[in-house]
Amino acid sequence: MAVDLPSLLADLSAETGVVDGLLSALDVADWERSTPAEGWAIRDQVSHLAFFDDVAVLAAEDPKAFETSKREVLDLGDDFVDQIAERYRAISAGELLGWFRSSRRRLVDVFGSIDPSVKLPWFGPPMSAASSVTARLMETWAHGRDIADTLGNQPEATDRLRQIAHIGVRTLGFSFQLHGRDVPAGPVYVELSAPSGDTWSWGPPDAPNAVRGTAEDFCLVVTQRRNTADTRLHATGVVAREWMEVAQAFAGPPGTGRPAREDARPGVVHR
Repeated sequence: MAVDLPSLLADLSAETGVVDGLLSALDVADWERSTPAEGWAIRDQVSHLAFFDDVAVLAAEDPKAFETSKREVLDLGDDFVDQIAERYRAISAGELLGWFRSSRRRLVDVFGSIDPSVKLPWFGPPMSAASSVTARLMETWAHGRDIADTLGNQPEATDRLRQIAHIGVRTLGFSFQLHGRDVPAGPVYVELSAPSGDTWSWGPPDAPNAVRGTAEDFCLVVTQRRNTADTRLHATGVVAREWMEVAQAFAGPPGTGRPAREDARPGVVHR
């Protein structure tokens, strides 16, 4: 996919608006409501986004200082995201919303003025500035989805999902490595129906392993917001089926994923 940083930043700003709209309508008590992420309330979803926006800006502006911050975070252990969430639970709802807004504005301003191809350090491998913005878009959509699910809100799917799906495809090898499994040698074909009605695809169509379905379902699975049993994805081949079990588009230790709902529809179709 061609890199267009202004378009990525526009997508990020649009997705930020969706989350901000959800948060702006909340009562103070709503910020304490439990989300599908075990142990996390809505407030924790927001502090997570704000904290890592600040860290992303630090990586862009002062890579050496970022490395120090990174070591401090990783030294907390595999549950560092939970410990960071705990750290900010005394902040008021108003302060959290202000922090999220100011951190996001700062991130958009900083990344709007740098070379999209410059490599920046992160918790996984270094990423280009464009990839870093795409990762923030993915995180915003995923955590926003947790907030929406908590509120019983069904957000409209948009073609901004293409960027998230692209990360999902590119992290296939990472997902296998993260779970101590051999990285597949052959390609996996991915064909997704976009919200606009277009078809997006990656890889050779004649690959023996393939994943097909809607872009929304695919993005929900690779961000671990849905168990595959709650989707209509079609996985063909052993590698494709295994991938959908371990897919993880975000950095950090292996995620635990989400359990299937008791009323789950037939999920990933194995062929």
